[in-house]
Amino acid sequence: MLLRLPTSLSEAQRHLADGAVPIGGATLVWALWQRDGFPEQAMSLRRLPEATTIERGALGAAVLLHQVDDRVPEVLRRAASTVGTGAVRRTATVGGNIVGSALRCLLPAALVLRARATVLDRDGVYETDLTDVVAKRHLLLGLRWNEPVTSGYFKAASEAGGPPPLVVATAVHACGDGRHHLHVAVRDGYEVITGITPHHTEPEQVLHALDRTDLGSLPPAARDVVRREVATALDRPTGNRRDDPPAR
Repeated sequence: MLLRLPTSLSEAQRHLADGAVPIGGATLVWALWQRDGFPEQAMSLRRLPEATTIERGALGAAVLLHQVDDRVPEVLRRAASTVGTGAVRRTATVGGNIVGSALRCLLPAALVLRARATVLDRDGVYETDLTDVVAKRHLLLGLRWNEPVTSGYFKAASEAGGPPPLVVATAVHACGDGRHHLHVAVRDGYEVITGITPHHTEPEQVLHALDRTDLGSLPPAARDVVRREVATALDRPTGNRRDDPPAR
């Protein structure tokens, strides 16, 4: 197998056109290749500047999970820190987790950040939403978002080889008119469900509004965890001097 390591977008685009198979840290595909055979060409983005950035509001797809630090919001940092073992986090990448993994531990965090995805295909670079990236398995270059006011992340304890643990991600974003909105994303099994509501100081108002979103379909045990995480999110300071009006 020939491993391509492009250092420019044009070079990466050329390798894609030549049939190179994109890989992240290869933590997910290596066993499959050993069983089914290796491709003639593979491509890693670890030397591509656009895919290795870490800064406020941006994270490259080739960044290793153990490299995700306090330059990114708490929800994304904590999501990365809970993936697998330390050995896995030193090899697995942001893009591999979001696009290549069935668990997608980082996806709920990215969704509540309202992150946009920059992707590369044979026609060039463009921006799209994360649902499109996951559905079509695009080659992810990186994520960009507007900084939240506050955020949080919960991942239930689990046993190796067991079912995917419940994940609840939250983030509060400021709107242009001074109001705030609470975003919630939940991974229940392999499915990720989201909801959004205006931010209030009264938890029952918020929970009632979220029950009218897709989150209302969660089983009781998962909804109890959501209630707890929402209450925690509402306790964090946002800088609001007044409550937002109730959701309609």
